[in-house]
Amino acid sequence: MSDPFADEKPRPKPVHEIGQDLSLLSVGELDERIALLKGEIERLEAARAAKAASREAANAFFKR
Repeated sequence: MSDPFADEKPRPKPVHEIGQDLSLLSVGELDERIALLKGEIERLEAARAAKAASREAANAFFKR
């Protein structure tokens, strides 16, 4: 006899897409997405700062 719950595997949470319809999301889901996006913004800002520092160091080296 087969397991009736075999197809009930946890589904991955959907990835947020810019511009998607938000009307079907709960307040909790919106809070999760906000936290996810804030974390991504922090990651992008850190990468940008590192690249800017690298560029400034290269400019300082070659301008001697």
